[in-house]
Amino acid sequence: MKVSRADRSNFAHWWWTVDRYLLAALLTLMISGVVLSFAASPPIAERLRLDSYHFVFRHIMFAVPAVLLLIGISFLNERQVRRLAMLLLVGGLVMMAATLLVGFEAKGARRWISIAGFSIQPSEFVKPGFVVICAWLFSEGSKRPDIHGHAIAVGLLVLVCSLLILQPDFGQTMLVAMVWCGIFFLAGMPWFFIIGLALLSVAGILTAYTMIPHVAGRIDRFLNPEGGDTFQVDTALESFTRGGWFGRGPGEGTVKNILPDSHTDFIFAVAAEEYGIIICLVLLALFTFVVMRGFSHALKEHDAFTRLATSGLIALFGVQSVINMAVNLHLMPSKGMTLPFVSYGGSSMMAVAIGMGMVLALTRKRLDTSRLVFHSGLELRHA
Repeated sequence: MKVSRADRSNFAHWWWTVDRYLLAALLTLMISGVVLSFAASPPIAERLRLDSYHFVFRHIMFAVPAVLLLIGISFLNERQVRRLAMLLLVGGLVMMAATLLVGFEAKGARRWISIAGFSIQPSEFVKPGFVVICAWLFSEGSKRPDIHGHAIAVGLLVLVCSLLILQPDFGQTMLVAMVWCGIFFLAGMPWFFIIGLALLSVAGILTAYTMIPHVAGRIDRFLNPEGGDTFQVDTALESFTRGGWFGRGPGEGTVKNILPDSHTDFIFAVAAEEYGIIICLVLLALFTFVVMRGFSHALKEHDAFTRLATSGLIALFGVQSVINMAVNLHLMPSKGMTLPFVSYGGSSMMAVAIGMGMVLALTRKRLDTSRLVFHSGLELRHA
């Protein structure tokens, strides 16, 4: 696409200021998700007595508006990003509370609510809003101690984690807490808080293990595979051996025929069997590029809010990706977490598109006001 630098339209300004390499990597991941959906989802649809390409069509149906959200949000400025984050956070928290009352239960958890025939998982939309608002609270709290930004951020963490635990969704709880701690650390967390949070995390894990059989079962199966049902993880791990470096070929895999979650949690295993470890490494390289590119932008930022928000959103994207791939490789207990932009899931795809759209918006090239000085009291020039 050729866009003249002399063009003064909004699109031209966006084109020359947005990180096009980061945008291209994100779009490539979304295209990869559509391709892998053709491989992973037909057997699931057939087992549910649906049209073979039911989930493929729905995946594409979600991917199209996700692309529009990704690009549309990248046009926003910093203030508009904060306003969008506040809407997501407040609206998402209200819907999470409503889910506990009127949501429907699936796989022992009440995380979804039905609106206009669509199943929505509100916690997915809360995450990007929560990250941006906490980044703003930490940045403002450092500049203006009178607003108690740090204390409000702690209260938000407790509120969000409490709602997640009530669903229950311990994987998302862990993800949110880890990203929050990362933002707090970058904001200048004192060592006293670091040690305290580490001890609190250990206490929380031990409490969950002791009091919640579901959590204890997953940890026990991970530590002692022979002591319980590890069918999904064992089958996913075997798919990497079956596929080898170059895979068995599109449509030739068998893991998708027996894994209940092959199109969501274990789509990485389907990719390994049909397309080989090489393709898995390509996907890993794409995720790594997005994370490193995002953090590179954050390190160059002089504004505290932009630096913390960008870092938090990228950490949210990166940690979720690592958790999903680690579960597929049996490197950690199963968490029921999707692979961003690749796994099937409308709420997840839309929410990730919103979060990464915010990253694109926050990392657009802007005039560095910290390098501007007044000359002779009248003329503004570069230092």
